[in-house]
Formats: sequence, structure tokens, C-alpha cells
Amino acid sequence: MNRKKFLSSVVPAAAFIAAPAGNNLFAEPGLPAKIPPYLKKGDTIGITCPAGFITLEDIQPAVAKMKEWGFDIKVGSTVGKKDFTFGGTDEERLQDLQQMLDDKSIKAIMCARGGYGAVRIIDKVDFKKFALAPKWIIGFSDITVIHAHLDRNFGIASIHSKMCNSFPSDWSKAEPVQMETIESIQKCLFGEKMIYTAAPNANNRAGIAEGTLVGGNLKTLETLAGSKSDINTDGKILFVEDTGEYLYSIDRMFWNLKRTGKLNRLKALVVGGFKVKPSEDPADEFGKDLYAIVTEKIKEYSYPVCFDFPVGHQKNNYALKCGVKHQLTVSNSSVSLKESR
Repeated sequence: MNRKKFLSSVVPAAAFIAAPAGNNLFAEPGLPAKIPPYLKKGDTIGITCPAGFITLEDIQPAVAKMKEWGFDIKVGSTVGKKDFTFGGTDEERLQDLQQMLDDKSIKAIMCARGGYGAVRIIDKVDFKKFALAPKWIIGFSDITVIHAHLDRNFGIASIHSKMCNSFPSDWSKAEPVQMETIESIQKCLFGEKMIYTAAPNANNRAGIAEGTLVGGNLKTLETLAGSKSDINTDGKILFVEDTGEYLYSIDRMFWNLKRTGKLNRLKALVVGGFKVKPSEDPADEFGKDLYAIVTEKIKEYSYPVCFDFPVGHQKNNYALKCGVKHQLTVSNSSVSLKESR
């Protein structure tokens, strides 16, 4: 046997098998995203609790609003269930989510709330039928687990947005930004081409970039590193947000992004809302604010960066289509993120 020819045929295959966990082995980077069908009036949205619990009463404002949009609603068996902090046991949450993924009559799935729990069931979910007939999965915070898993393994788009627990009980008293952000969910579901703007920030880095939008809750993304749900950020626009974290913890999370290579080949970085937890002891102040923390990690790169983007654990949390190509434009006077088709 020709040893040279034999080695040339074996090495590429071995390299693929030994590829590091950070690479996207299932949904190859650069392939077109799988966009679930957009909805029309009369379609059914399912509501389930893959993470924290919520009562049937507490989802009623969301049910009423989505019916007003023209959708039928199917309430899952986990709504109203409670197993300590969870919306039912792991098995109950898994079964409810699985049923909605496989139900052909359900065209989108609204996660009722975040909290914690999706990571406990994600490896047991069977996505075979879903991958053949994708549908929109909606939510944020802990639901970042699902968004990241879909992007890593299947390249399927999803919607990062507010959930049932964010719909106001009295719309007459809702602030304009609450109404606008919730209505952005409706626009995403009906297939409108989304455009977002943000106020300029002195810490922004100007530039124009286009790439697939990925991201979510930073702490959750950190915990997924090295797992089957770890996102691939190469050539993409990454957005992050978080709440209730100390500055030193935020610094550690951004070091995680840097050390795992997630900042190396980005097209752009979008930093959303960060609610910083104040230090309990003034003597333990970290010494760097959010802007300094991020700037330190990206100083060697040249891609555009924007801060204070309207996404996160806050009222101005707009619906974003994960896995869909967007263009980010950052200048000294304006910031825009628009869906590109």
C-alpha cells in the first residue's frame, strides 16, 4: 500500500473525530439557518414550563394577548404544576415539552417563564421530529439552553424574548416600552423583518458587520461551555445579557468567553442589559465597571461592539431571532441591528 496516500485519506477523518467540543459538529458553520415557518392567524401556540413554575392564573394576560393577535392557545400540563422551584418534576417537564415538539398542530412554543431547569432535561429531549418540521421556540434567560442547543446541533432559528410572566395584567397601565417589546414577539412570529435601534454609547466601537445572531444569558452560556449545547460563535454576531451578578463574576464570565475562543472570530459583539449586584462590602469592590471588563477582553479585536442594547432582564427586552442573519451598524451617533434577508 502507498503509505503517503493511506495517511492522506486517514488523517482528515481522524481530525474530524478528534475535533474539540467547542466546534459545531452537527450544524456546520456557514450553512443557511433553518427558519421555522412563520405563523398566520388561527395557528396554535403551546405554552409549557421547561424550567420554573407558573400558575394558570399568571399566564392569563399572555393568553389573552396572544388570542388577540389571532392565535389559538394550548396550555401544557406543566402550567400550574410545582415541584419546589420547577414547573413539575424533570420527567413531567420533559414529557410536556416533548409532546409540544411532536404535536403537528402546534406551530410555536412559548416557554412560560425562565428560572432554572432546562439543562436538567435538554439531553433527554428527542428532536428528531422537530428537526424535520421545525417550529418557533420562544423565551429567554434559562431558555438560552434551548436556543443554544438548537443552534449548535441543528442550526434551527428560535426567538429570544419575553415570556408569559412578563405580560402586564393591566394593559391600560403598561408603559410604552412594555407594549412595544411584547408586540415585537407578534412581529417576529408573523415574519416581519425586524429592525432595532439603541442609543449611542461612548464605549461603543464603530463599524458595520453582518452575521448570524446567537447568544442569550451570559451565565447560562458559560455553564454550557464544552457541552453538547455549547454555541459556535465563529463568524457570528454574539449578544449577551445578565442579571443579579457581581462585577467580579461578570469579569469571570467574559474571561470564559475569551478563553474558550468565543470572542476570537466574531463579526460583532452586542452587550445588552446587565443588572449588577452591588458588593456587600465596599472593601471588596472589584475596581472595573462593565464597560472596562468587556473592553479589556476585546481590545485585540477590531469588530464593532455596542453596549446597552435593549435585550435582557429589563422592560426594554425586544424579541430577537436567534440563528437568523442580521446586520449591525454602530456609529458615534446611532446603533441599529436589522434582520437581513
